[in-house]
Amino acid sequence: MNTKKKALNLCAGLGGNRKNWKNVEVTAVELDPKIAKVYQDLYPHDIVVIGDAMEYLKKHRNEFDFVWFSPPCQKHSRMMKATRHDVADFFDPMLWQAIIFLQHFYKGKWIVENVKPYYEPLIKPTAILGRHYFWSNFDISNIDVPSPKGFITSGSSKESVQSMKDWLGIHYDGNIYYKDNHCPAQVLRNCVHPKLGEHVLKCSESKKIISIKSEQQVIEFN
Repeated sequence: MNTKKKALNLCAGLGGNRKNWKNVEVTAVELDPKIAKVYQDLYPHDIVVIGDAMEYLKKHRNEFDFVWFSPPCQKHSRMMKATRHDVADFFDPMLWQAIIFLQHFYKGKWIVENVKPYYEPLIKPTAILGRHYFWSNFDISNIDVPSPKGFITSGSSKESVQSMKDWLGIHYDGNIYYKDNHCPAQVLRNCVHPKLGEHVLKCSESKKIISIKSEQQVIEFN
């Protein structure tokens, strides 16, 4: 009899969050084929789907016991305002769509992870651990989040990239670049440290389910 938990890892990236998961059958969804290829090499027993995370969640959510969703964070990040370059843009609504969808249309344990945004979050997070905001339907206890010196601000030199690979325990040949980003370290910066991912999964084993509510706001137009 198969007793393994079935987990869905959405916007999986390099799978830092998943690295220390044990006794779990994982299906990972990643849009970028280059990143998906590295993920598959790192976790050859996982099912890897190259495609749209939102569409996959909508169609297959009821096939899983646990959902982890890490929507793209760049357009929520404080770096949007901290950089000297003009990168002003609208935030990506996928983050808030995912939270609301999971609240109402999924009965298993779920978690959405993102960075601390440059604005007041539209939905109050369940937990704030290190540089991460978490929304979930289970309690997440506090933990000392691994945070090496210079991880966020480190450059894109060969030495810096290698240092981040070593810190995460994720190794692959060469560099990976996002479509609109020429920094080889960005895909590594987007990873959740394996120890934190392991901690969150263990917290999900609690039988207690909680609910989170959107902040009620009244906007007046003149």
